[in-house]
Amino acid sequence: MNAAIVNMLTRRSCRKYRPEMPPRDLIAEVCKAGTYAPTGHGKQSPLILAVTQKALRDRLSRMNAAIWGTDNDPFYGAPVVLVVLADRKVPTAQYDGCSVMANLLNAAHAVGLDSCWIHRAKEEFDSEEGRAILQELGIEGDYVGIGHCILGYADGPLREAAARKADYVHWVE
Repeated sequence: MNAAIVNMLTRRSCRKYRPEMPPRDLIAEVCKAGTYAPTGHGKQSPLILAVTQKALRDRLSRMNAAIWGTDNDPFYGAPVVLVVLADRKVPTAQYDGCSVMANLLNAAHAVGLDSCWIHRAKEEFDSEEGRAILQELGIEGDYVGIGHCILGYADGPLREAAARKADYVHWVE
């Protein structure tokens, strides 16, 4: 079977991470793969915010947890958070950002990192605090939060793949 397809079939979401930071070159490689995701009309509306700074990572975690209604770390201890944002003015922004997220998740697995898609980025970056974070970072524009791709190394085994539903694919021949 093709190696890219095997990578997609064997990737799993990780929900418990060791604290060590992955090498920057691996994070950069994952980010680069994200930038090659297909986007509507090639507009490249998304932006990847690569967060390795613990203070900002923890701030985003607190914001996300409050939206979720928990005190637990919604990033499961992952030391890296890749926030995907997309230009709200582009009609395909949501789809473009989801495409980037998929590339990030698959690329992480390909380079030996574990990952998980964490939601609530829209609520985070639609908030006053979220907009303030972007302003503090010098990011201009009207961005909508798409998701967080958390990265790191699994602290324990990952779950087996769930069985695929029987009617997932409908052939029309």
